[in-house]
Amino acid sequence: MRDGALTIAWVGGLFFMHQVEALGHRVVRLPLTSPGAFAWDELVERCQGAPDVVVYADRSLPPPLLGVERYPALTIFHCIDSHIHGWYPLYAGAFDLCCLSLFDDVPRFAAELSPTRVLWLPPFAEDRYQPRQAEKDWDLLFVGTVDPETTPQRHDFLQRLGHEFPGLEVRRGDFAELFPRGRVVLNIAERGDLNFRVMEALACGACLLTPRIANGQDTLFIEGMHFACYEPDNAPDAAYQARQLLADAPRRDALAREGLAAIDAAHRPAHRAQTLDTLLRQGLAAGLPTKRLNQRDPARAQSLRLLWLHWAEHCGDPALAAKYLREARALSAAPKG
Repeated sequence: MRDGALTIAWVGGLFFMHQVEALGHRVVRLPLTSPGAFAWDELVERCQGAPDVVVYADRSLPPPLLGVERYPALTIFHCIDSHIHGWYPLYAGAFDLCCLSLFDDVPRFAAELSPTRVLWLPPFAEDRYQPRQAEKDWDLLFVGTVDPETTPQRHDFLQRLGHEFPGLEVRRGDFAELFPRGRVVLNIAERGDLNFRVMEALACGACLLTPRIANGQDTLFIEGMHFACYEPDNAPDAAYQARQLLADAPRRDALAREGLAAIDAAHRPAHRAQTLDTLLRQGLAAGLPTKRLNQRDPARAQSLRLLWLHWAEHCGDPALAAKYLREARALSAAPKG
């Protein structure tokens, strides 16, 4: 390992872990395929020594790090699903730093951590998403799960859009294989989130039609240069914009070309890994773990105790519930003030 290399315990999703490792760090991954929880001693055992940094890469599961507010390492929460889980800001407040996928949620998390400890880290496109030669089989393509029970808003919108635009094709499968086969690729952002599909479609060299939303979309991209937009949940407008694109092949090609260039310039895994590397080095240089350990916060301890009690009741796993209860009791017994 190079000078300055760190041992990083990487808990949860893969994301850009390999690119962080390529920067010279020793990264030990602890994947989470189902709910689970790690205490500090378990991380030390898995890493064969105390890690310098602990990263929780969001898996949209119950809280996986027990006593994270007491870890002697730098702690980072890479948060993706803040639009789904209302308890995330509270949990994030126990970490030294938080990287948020959704720009509009930064103030909500900054209220728990402080603005200097929250960073916007937008979605990105994995390197496997690349342009490829393919027949354009469909005029307007949507790829994703569509189910009236699990994705009712998406199902309803696509039903309405299908009446407005009979050529709509809805598929499930590998985005990297399917996106290049659409003349226009449709994205849906049900909660107004700047989702990974935007990055992935552009990375495949697709002409993207996506909702006009906030969450930093217009900071990273320019409507009319990198993609075309429609008014959210407005099926007639989406159909109109699709027809305009289909009638103008040079415009489609230009959008696809510029969209791909934007991804390659700033939104690949290596870009996010470099940002995280800079962030964690700044956090260590600022002594954030020591500051956290020296600053007792009875209010946060009480909030975390309630969080553990909640998950002990609702996680549905007796062994995991027992861990959560032990953590709640430890916080009850902690010195006040």
